[in-house]
Order: sequence, then structure tokens, then C-alpha cells
Amino acid sequence: MGVTNKQLKNTVNKIKDKLISIRRDIHMYPELGFEEKRTASIIEKELSSLGIEVKTGVAGTGLVGLIKGRQEKPVVGLRADMDALSITEKNKSSYVSRYKGKMHACGHDGHIAILLGVAEVLSAFKEDIPGQVKLIFQPAEEGPGGALPMIEEGVLDNPKVDIILGLHLWQDIPVGKIGIRDGAEFASVDEFDLIIKGKAAHGASPHQGVDAILTASQVINSLQSIVSRNVAPTEAAVITVGKINGGYRRNIIADEVNLEGTVRCFSAELRDMIEKRMEEIISGICQGTGCTYILDYRREYPPLINTPEINRQIKSVVGDLIGQDSVITLQKPTLGGEDFAFFLEKVPGSFFLLGSGNIEKGITAPQHSSYHNIDEDAIPLGVEILTNLVFQLSNKFLEKKH
Repeated sequence: MGVTNKQLKNTVNKIKDKLISIRRDIHMYPELGFEEKRTASIIEKELSSLGIEVKTGVAGTGLVGLIKGRQEKPVVGLRADMDALSITEKNKSSYVSRYKGKMHACGHDGHIAILLGVAEVLSAFKEDIPGQVKLIFQPAEEGPGGALPMIEEGVLDNPKVDIILGLHLWQDIPVGKIGIRDGAEFASVDEFDLIIKGKAAHGASPHQGVDAILTASQVINSLQSIVSRNVAPTEAAVITVGKINGGYRRNIIADEVNLEGTVRCFSAELRDMIEKRMEEIISGICQGTGCTYILDYRREYPPLINTPEINRQIKSVVGDLIGQDSVITLQKPTLGGEDFAFFLEKVPGSFFLLGSGNIEKGITAPQHSSYHNIDEDAIPLGVEILTNLVFQLSNKFLEKKH
């Protein structure tokens, strides 16, 4: 007969308080990217207590758990990120961060609790799981990125993952709802460092120097023409120069300026074009002013592209669980980055947003705010959704194979 939604829900309700306790403990002791040793030890202990096969030390601090069901296929991958942010928390809760300058301000503590809950529920019904489930606890989503190192170390192989799912707690969506979007949901994120070199001179004799600050100002203004004149009005891209440093004294023509920035867009074609145009613009301006330059352009995260077929199945399953009016089709993508995109480049899947905001409880502060928090009712709902999706997506996969 197989496991029922009611059985799954009842099991989730029994462990709700435990999961909230785990989330609060991790929240109190946040760890930055690739430093998640205490967090990893908690996860390893929980998974091992359930009899789940665990591999530790993946990409440094990452972990992978494998739950074996009735047969080898399909393999559903589920991912939770583990790292905190370099932010000092200003909340007054009993579980406020104990570390100054470190805080779970993006919900990753909740993601961990959700995936541990999924592990416990699925372990209770593993004889009903059609295939296998790979639990991926990833370090360093906030940077420099842990997904790609995990992939390079084989996290999607042995056994090969057929479908992958991820979620993100989201303040702009009320608790009890999810947001999902076909195609591009998050932007690519690239970083650049630019050094412009001129020649120093006294401010009274500017003709004897080559002004790096003047050149930098022209570069900053001209880079924005890429978005306004090279990107179609129906597409989106953002070029941000977020840091500039140059000069020594008020009466000296600066001989060097350092710029740092980011580039965000939603397609590989735009990504290529923007990088090419940046080089052309910087080169042309520097040639005209007499400066030289060094441009270090780094491709960080690709755009996150969901698989429409998987999305349709998610909408159906979640709609049956909590009502179709609780499934929000996101009209616009976000220009933020998410390195789950690397997994979706390799495997069909989806990344959806799980509502965690609650105006009545005063839980409204956005991600990366020193006042950020989540409505913890989102944790059991996340567990219920993911466990149901494991069964439903696995069965659909097998139906297609036959």
C-alpha cells in the first residue's frame, strides 16, 4: 500500500520540537564558510543515530548521507547549506548568536534542521522509498562557494543523482506558502577587481601626470552604458562598482585606483557579452587617457535555471498538501546569486522558496539583516513537503522508465 501523507505528517509533528531545538542550537553557534566543524559534527551525530551511511569531510566540512530504499534507482538528491554570515546579530531572543560578527542571517540553520527532519522521517519509512535519497549538507554557500567543490569531489556520483531539490527560507513569502519559478530564478554572479595605473604629479602641475582617478571615474560611468545600451530592455543585468580606493593626498594626482564590483545577469550569452564589453571599454578609456590597467574578472555562480517538468510536479504535490492558493508562481527572478545553480547544471531539478515571514509575529527582517529571523513553523512544513516530494518524484521517475 505504501506510506500515506497522513503518516508522514504525524511523524513530522512528533519531531517538530526536536528540530526547532537543533535549529536554535546551530543558530547560537554560527560558523562561516568552510569553518562549519561544530555544525558538521551535529549533523553527523544525528544521521549516524538514524543508521544512515555518512561521508564526512567532503569539500572540507561538507557531509553526504545516503538512505537506501527498495531499489537503487532513482536517486533523489536533497541539499541544505550550512554556513553563516559575517554579521553581528541584534535580536534579543534566548538563542541569539553567541559570536560577535557571526550570525545565521540567511536561514541556513533552518535549512539544516529541515534536512535532518527529512532524514529522520525517511528513515522511519525507508522500506517504502522507491529508490535512494542522497542528503547533501553543503558548506560555504555565501562564498566562496561549496557546491562546485562538492561536485568536483563526486557528490553527484556513486550513486548517480537523478533528480535534485533545494529550498530557501524566504522572508518575503508568508509562512505556509512556497514560491517557485520556471527557468531562471537566480542570477549569475561574477566578480571583478580592476587596477588602473597612471602617473603621480603635483596638483599644481596635472599635465606632468596621468590621472588615475579621472580615468576611473570615466570607466565607472561608461560601464553603466553596457546595461543601458548593450542589454535588451526586455532582459536584466546589473553592473555594480561597490568599492573604490585611490589617491594619497588632496594635492597629488593619483597614480593608482583600485575598483571592486560584481556583474549579474540571467543567461550565458549576456554573461559573455558583458565581460567582453567591459574589457573593451576599460581598454579604450585607458588608451585615451594614457593609463594602464589590470582586470581580474572571475566567474563565480552561474544563473540558477529550474527544470519546468520538475516544477510542475512540485506544484501539484505541494498544492495537494497545503492548497493550490499557497503555491505562488514567482513572476520575476532575483538578481541575487545561489550556488545550487551548479547542481542544476548537472542534474534536472528545482530550487523553491519556502515562506518564513510572519508580520503578526514581527518576523519581517530580510535576509542578511542583523535582525533576521524565521517563523519556525516553516521547519516542519519544509520537512513535510520534501518527504512527500521524494516519494512522488521517485514514483514519477519510475513510471517514465516503464
